[in-house]
Amino acid sequence: MKIHADALLFDNDGTLISSMASVYRCWTRWAGEFGVSADDFARVELHGRPAAEIVADLLPAATVPAAVARIERLEVEDVAGGVVLLPGAADLLAALPADRWAVVTSASRRLAEARLAEVGVRPKTLIAADDITRGKPDPEPFLLAARRLGVDPARCLVFEDAPAGLRSGTAAGMGTVALATTHDRAELTADAVVGDLTVVSVQVRGSELEIDVVV
Repeated sequence: MKIHADALLFDNDGTLISSMASVYRCWTRWAGEFGVSADDFARVELHGRPAAEIVADLLPAATVPAAVARIERLEVEDVAGGVVLLPGAADLLAALPADRWAVVTSASRRLAEARLAEVGVRPKTLIAADDITRGKPDPEPFLLAARRLGVDPARCLVFEDAPAGLRSGTAAGMGTVALATTHDRAELTADAVVGDLTVVSVQVRGSELEIDVVV
């Protein structure tokens, strides 16, 4: 299928990179340190949401600031060797002008920049948890990315692997492509669902991007 857009917005973890082994290693250690039971940990949606929201679901409000700082430190320290670029990501990003794409992540800026630097990706536009007041599935993160790029939200195409992120993109009035890298296809609602970015290519046609998606 062909999709026309003016800008592409990418989630980070599970879309451009994978740090899942590091994520679960760090959060498991964190849960042990803060006395979070396995049952309580299992009931929260971990992927695709800001750490502050996850922590707030699990701990008393007074504990949240210290607990958020601790998980960020654990994850930043675990970046080396714990992050890989996902298939197709490098080629797709290389085909895009720097001002026509952005990374929109639920991670903090410090953590997102550390993970992206580990795989040699340095986006001109990065929207992180520090930049917004309401995380995915609220549309705020993707709407902010469109505004920073100077693009009509309706002319943006979102690439996401998490249901919360897909709901965010849809609520922002954007087209969506889901990657079945961290969730079953049955859990993903989008305009197209693919295995990874190897089946996505882009051509720059003047002010427009022509995206080919093999589904």
